[in-house]
Amino acid sequence: MEYKRFDNTIVARIDKGEEIIEQIKTIALKENIKLAAVSALGAVNDFTVGVFKTAQKEYRSNSFSGDFEIVSLTGTINTMDNEFYCHLHMSAGNEKGEVFGGHLNRAVVSATCETVITEINGRVDRHFDENIGLNLFEF
Repeated sequence: MEYKRFDNTIVARIDKGEEIIEQIKTIALKENIKLAAVSALGAVNDFTVGVFKTAQKEYRSNSFSGDFEIVSLTGTINTMDNEFYCHLHMSAGNEKGEVFGGHLNRAVVSATCETVITEINGRVDRHFDENIGLNLFEF
């Protein structure tokens, strides 16, 4: 992975074989990012995404392997208990044009992943909400 900072924006290239969330975390910690928006596109060959089942207050995960293009990867970097926290969603399409997606648990790059992190001046922490069952923004 390589990246370059331009004022409040970081442009990164995540390379073949690297896991996307790990690389975003590396950048965020190195650059001391506490709040940011993330977007990306590229190609992956192994990824796991989940869907939150509201009645059960739990995620159901689905894993995929093969050739996939990232159609959309978006989310946030912020903190929880003053530690790094990342919330990303990803959709990826196969050669038939079928798209699968959800809350991103992990994704391994198969060719490249072009990532843009836009730092926001401020801080938003998270807390666990028992009623919802998720880590929500805390302002």
